[in-house]
This record gives sequence, C-alpha cells and structure tokens, in this order.
Amino acid sequence: MGQTFTGLLRAVRARTGQGGTARPAPTAALRLCGDYLAGLAASGPLDDVRRTRLVSAIGDLTTATGTDGPFDALLRTGQRALETGGEAETRLALDLAVEATGLRPRSKGAWRLRGGALDALGRRAEAVQAYEQHLALQQNPAAAEEIARRTATLKDLRACLDEAAGLLPGEDGARLRALHDAPAGQARTVFAEVVRARSAGAGGTADPAVRRLVTLYAAHRRLLDRDRMADPLLGGAEPVGVTGLRRLVTGRSVCLVAGAARVTDEERDPGSPLGKLIDGYDLVVRCDTLPAGSPRTDLHAVTLRGDTPWTGPAWHRKAGTRLVFGDPLPHWRRSLRARLVAGAQDHIGDASLRRPLDDPALLGEDGWGPRTSTAFTLLRLLDFLDAADRLDLIGFGLPGQLPPREHAWVTARATHQDETEMRTALR
Repeated sequence: MGQTFTGLLRAVRARTGQGGTARPAPTAALRLCGDYLAGLAASGPLDDVRRTRLVSAIGDLTTATGTDGPFDALLRTGQRALETGGEAETRLALDLAVEATGLRPRSKGAWRLRGGALDALGRRAEAVQAYEQHLALQQNPAAAEEIARRTATLKDLRACLDEAAGLLPGEDGARLRALHDAPAGQARTVFAEVVRARSAGAGGTADPAVRRLVTLYAAHRRLLDRDRMADPLLGGAEPVGVTGLRRLVTGRSVCLVAGAARVTDEERDPGSPLGKLIDGYDLVVRCDTLPAGSPRTDLHAVTLRGDTPWTGPAWHRKAGTRLVFGDPLPHWRRSLRARLVAGAQDHIGDASLRRPLDDPALLGEDGWGPRTSTAFTLLRLLDFLDAADRLDLIGFGLPGQLPPREHAWVTARATHQDETEMRTALR
C-alpha cells in the first residue's frame, strides 16, 4: 500500500502543479486532497478501512474525465471523507462540499454533503441552512424525508436550548445559548452541569422552572443521540419477538418466494398457475427488495448491509410483519428509526430476532458469517421454530438464488422438488 499511496500523492501534486511540471489549471479540490494525503502519509501506515476507501476515492478524482466525471468524483470523495469520521476527514469533506456548491449551486448532492459535514462538525445553524438549500432543490419528497427529519431535529435542538436559556438569567443562560454550535459531547456536559447546579439550588426540583429545565435537558439529550421521528409509534405497529413469530406461523402453510425476475413476471400474470399457487398459502414470505405490484406479502425480511445501513431506502411497501436482521445493535436501532415507514407494517421484529443465526439464545450456529443471504437466514429461523404446518420455497431452485453452501443445505433437507411449479418443500 505504501508505494501506491506515495504514487497517488505524486499524481495529485502533479495535477495541481506542485510537482514542478506545468499542468492544466489546478483545482482547489485536488489541492485539498493533496494536503490531506501529505498529512496522512506523515501519520504512519494506513491500516484503517475507511481511510483506505477515501484514498481510493481521491485516486478516482485525480483520473476523472468527461462532462460530469470530475464533479461526481468530487462528491464521492467528499462523501467518503464524511463517512471516515475523523476530524481531519470531516473538514476535508466540508472543504470539498464548499467547492462543489460553488461549482454547481443547484446540485442537491453538494448541498446535502455540505450540510452533513457542517452537522458532523457541530455547526448546526449553518447545517440547517445547507440542508434547507438541499430540500429546496429536491423534487422527490420520499428522497428528502431523511434530510427533512434531520433539519427538524436540529431546529428542535435549538428550540430546547433557547427555551432553557430563557429560564436562566445571567451566566447560565449565556452558557446554554453558546451550545447552539458546540460539539455534541460539550453540549451534553455543559447542559448537565447547569441542570445539576440548578437542581441543587434553592427550591430544587420543587421549582416549576427547574422541573421544566430538566424536561428540556432530557429532550435535548435524546435529540443529540437520535433524530425525532414523525410518528414514533409507526402507525400503531406492534413489536414481535420469537414467541410472537412462532405464534404467527404455527399450524399454517408458509411459502418463501424468491425475488427472481422469472418468478415475479409469472406471479404478476393474472392467469399464471404460479400466482394461484402462491396465493393459496396462509403466509407469503419475501426478502429484501419487494417487487412493485407484488400481490401479497405477509412477512418481509431484510438484512442491513454496509457501514451506514441507516442511509438505505425506506421500507415503504406494505407487509404484515417486517423483520430486520443486523448487527451491531446501535446500527440496527438507527436503521429502524430511519427506514421504517408508518403504516407500512402491522408488526416489526424486535431485537431478539435481529441476528438469529449467531444468537446463542436462538440457533447460535457458527460458520455462516455476516454475508449469509436474507432468504437463508429467514428460512433457517422458520425451520428452527418448527411450527409451520408446511414450509415451501418458490423459485429458489433457479440459478443464483442461494449461494452454494446454502443451496446444499436446502437440497439435503428437501422432502419434495417440483421443477414445473418451481417449488421445493421442506416439510
């Protein structure tokens, strides 16, 4: 990696005219990236996966050509810098975003990146302005939900501090107002100190103003940790655990339908025997992306992937019960808050169902690993519960629907296979 890194640094400097050779007009983005790489090279070996991805993105930026290539590469590099999470990387992300918004003032992605970088640096008032620029340019309401929710959260944080400061004359009120653009850790510490001091003072918590201050502190602390939800109860959706899932499938016929295009096309055909076959089951189960116009989904399962799974698309298609598999727990919780849609499900799997294969309280099986397919994770869970009267797979005999090891597991336990119906029976 050392030679590659050194070569990249030379390439960046050459592109910006820092290598002693005349080059086309330098860009601020490449100068910024060159400065960052120089600092990174001086800090020692590169062994962080996220920084490695950032360095790779910088490499792509140095070679980007075409009408939109350099600008798209600029945004990707800024996003990689923001995802890396260090202070130097976050400041790089902001610098790149500032250049991007200067180059294209009507770029939704550039304003979103700028807002995210300012937000991460604790510059919340400026972040709100950048996010609002993004929202003004965004034509797709669904795509804007996350930013709209974050913008509302930042405004709520400010409102909490403003009201709390209004309760406290003098120095304490000024200290709280100064937290508008303070890092989250500092905001937590200072606000807590003010609350403790006021609670221990004359009147204590018997004072209505102190009780209100404590309420505002609790709200502010929650909002620092996670964004406000438009509907925290998700339209009345109820959590379901292992016992509830077993109760859902007990004594019923269950089919797990593959997402293959052939299966979807046949199912959509009104006269298709496959559509009638699927509709005859008590529970129709699907995984991951639900095809548009699916006739019915009683149970939907998805697996969280990537470093920031909460940034994925919302689960807006209707399902009776939705299970979300993922680890670690904070990522799972944040993803549910960000991606669940009120009214899109009647039940949602709780934390006891988020990693059934390696959870010792359930299967506790070693060796499957984090890349296990969603379909197999759910199939193995249903097989373990051993409550369904009938458990069939539809379309999973087609090539590519299951990895070889998972396919071998299914084949070894199949009690019947019908190629005409694309059906594999496990019981």
